[in-house]
Amino acid sequence: MINASSWAVQYVLVALVALFAGPVLSKLPAAQSFPLALFGLTGSQTIRLIVVGTGLVPLCILSLRAFRQMPDNGRGFSFLRQLIPPITTLFIVIVMDKTIQVVGLSLLDAVGSIRYTLTYAASLTLIGLWLTAAWLLHLDALHRFFTKPMPSTRRQEPGSRAEDIDGIDQEQERNEPENVTHILTTQNSPPSTLGRYKVLKELGRGSMGVVYLGKDPTIQRFVAIKTMRLDEIDDHDKLQEVKARFFREAESTGRLSHPNIVTIFDAGEESDLGYIAMEMIQGTTLKQWSRKPNLLPLEKVIPILATVAEAMDYAHQQGVVHRDIKPANIMLTTDEVVKIMDFGIAKMATSSKTQTNIVLGTPTYMSPEQIAGKKVDGRSDIFSLAVVMFELLTGRPPFTADNVSALLFAIAHTPHLSVKAIRPDLLPVIKEVLDRALQKDPVHRYRRAGEFAMELRSCLEGLAA
Repeated sequence: MINASSWAVQYVLVALVALFAGPVLSKLPAAQSFPLALFGLTGSQTIRLIVVGTGLVPLCILSLRAFRQMPDNGRGFSFLRQLIPPITTLFIVIVMDKTIQVVGLSLLDAVGSIRYTLTYAASLTLIGLWLTAAWLLHLDALHRFFTKPMPSTRRQEPGSRAEDIDGIDQEQERNEPENVTHILTTQNSPPSTLGRYKVLKELGRGSMGVVYLGKDPTIQRFVAIKTMRLDEIDDHDKLQEVKARFFREAESTGRLSHPNIVTIFDAGEESDLGYIAMEMIQGTTLKQWSRKPNLLPLEKVIPILATVAEAMDYAHQQGVVHRDIKPANIMLTTDEVVKIMDFGIAKMATSSKTQTNIVLGTPTYMSPEQIAGKKVDGRSDIFSLAVVMFELLTGRPPFTADNVSALLFAIAHTPHLSVKAIRPDLLPVIKEVLDRALQKDPVHRYRRAGEFAMELRSCLEGLAA
């Protein structure tokens, strides 16, 4: 994806070179004796023509690169992306006209001044119409760019979770990059109903959008409702594709029926708002136990991780990959039941994106193949769970860095820290299991999460011996 600020600087510099470098260089004393003369021009005129043309070529390349790589996000980028071609074309026509008027009189004589004037006027008219059409057709994207979104809030309610917020969460305040999943702008006030569910109140904001507490009046069951805006997608065909993918992913995730996976009851759409109704649970996420001095004893951590791995294995056999395994997505309920939350939510959230090359997930827990944007399978979740395991055992993740880019590079290329260096009391078999699950190449990890679970259970037997 192109960096807008760096591109703008390059664009302005090249435009200035095309506009002023030619006239300045053509006035130098050495230009008068320039040996090359084109189209019957003098040496200085030839230099001016060459320099201007040389400046316009990279300007065209920059514009084409920006148009191809700038994300179509339905907001400011979409507006700027559509204006780049006509603005660049207008600039080129004006600069070339100015150059020809000064140095290309022989060219004008060959074409004819009247014919040239008519051609120039027609070109300006067509470019003006192009620029106006591009402006008006994407004015709504510009309006959305200047519309201030609602500030995201972080609130924890009993039985639900709002920890997948936009940007870097509380851990990054301690220089540890966290969640960079994009959060969607939502409406100011909650809807009264979503499908058959009565919306009671807002619980918080998650990776897809706003999370509400709802109630099914038919069977008097409370549910957590996660929403996703669909009205920010302008293209009708793309919107239909997004809806189809959203409900396809919701259907596949909704088929999961496992005691250690939060159940999805329903998915629907109302007033351009996609929603997913899921099981309401009460408890504490493992995030609370991932830092000193709150680390859980080894005899409790290993069974929890094995249970998660077994639940993951079940989901993987159904063709569903979590993509965002982390302590905040694993809950220990008040009844001491392990629950994996948000299975498939990460992929569903991609339905709302109009950009390309977006990688969803939490950087600290991403697998190398996830960072590379490759197709992921269950082995990616195994890597993420191994990161969680390392964190629960040591109070810190196996990869740390000062910023997100450095962190992603470390995960993809740098060996992880040795768990024995931090916890010398751990059995060697635990280190062996962890090292295998944290292999960069998924081929060298456990083939299935079930194998990972079995190895963890074996470690537990070693602790009891």
